[in-house]
Amino acid sequence: MNMSKLTIPAGYKMPLTNNELQRAIELIHADFQHNLTVRLNLHRVSAPLFVDGATGLNDDLNGVERPVTFDIPDVGTDGQVVHSLAKWKRLALKRYEFKLGTGLYTDMNAIRRDEVVDNLHSIYVDQWDWEKHIDPQNRNVLYLKDTVREIVGCICDTATALRNAFPVLTFRPDRDVYFITTQELEDRFPNLTPNERELEICRLHHTVFLMQIGKTLKSGSKHDGRAPDYDDWDLNGDILMWNPVLGRNFEVSSMGIRVDAAALDRQLEESGCNQRRNLPFHQMLLHGELPQSIGGGIGQSRLCMLLLGTCHIGEVQVSLWDQETLRACEKAGITLL
Repeated sequence: MNMSKLTIPAGYKMPLTNNELQRAIELIHADFQHNLTVRLNLHRVSAPLFVDGATGLNDDLNGVERPVTFDIPDVGTDGQVVHSLAKWKRLALKRYEFKLGTGLYTDMNAIRRDEVVDNLHSIYVDQWDWEKHIDPQNRNVLYLKDTVREIVGCICDTATALRNAFPVLTFRPDRDVYFITTQELEDRFPNLTPNERELEICRLHHTVFLMQIGKTLKSGSKHDGRAPDYDDWDLNGDILMWNPVLGRNFEVSSMGIRVDAAALDRQLEESGCNQRRNLPFHQMLLHGELPQSIGGGIGQSRLCMLLLGTCHIGEVQVSLWDQETLRACEKAGITLL
């Protein structure tokens, strides 16, 4: 069944009961967090739900999404609910004195009021945000690829644990990562849209790391937007996996090696965001006062969807949905939490 924003695969049925589903979600969270901390040498920290809008710490995403903003009379400033913790994490590496080779992870909860909701997207975003202090010599593609393989390994190990606990679940993610840049992808499929290119490359190679997102391609367009002040557009990417239930590409993580002063300078200029140079966070970056780092976000509900074989994100998280989606899911026997 296809509607404007909703896809319900023919014959779809969630393989677990609602009670089993909750236990399976708990297992995924516990097991994946453990795997991530061991493989990447991370430690858990507390994180903000909102930040001061005047600091420049909030993630701008594509630059057009409106943050949820509220006044705080007793503090004398406006709070912004975070879009993500991309910038805050790097500052936290410095403030919490994380040593070289160690890093942090946290539960990130966000509200993205302008999100177009569908099978994969909700206005409520939950992800594991992580950031690691790295040596400047590791600002290279080899280190990026090694880190991607570790994260994919975490996902595969958690999938194994889940299948052992719930044998009715059969999904086996591919450990072998196929690396390709957005330019190489455009060269291979010049007549397709960016979304169609991702679909084709994931159909061919089930686990893909699509690199260099945010750069302008030879065609004059960008594969996708990426804020200029956290990822280095030469050293970033998305982890994409093939979703057999929906029959499509499925983004699990957005990540990258972060900008140094030179990359920030270049990307602010290229994106027409020079006004950000005077913000406190950006001043620290331009003056080399923050650790070099790599980091990313890994969708919690996204990972649960993929490993559990659900067709809608509302089956694994609580959010708000339009009436058309609610009616269609009820008719198809799909329980939205």
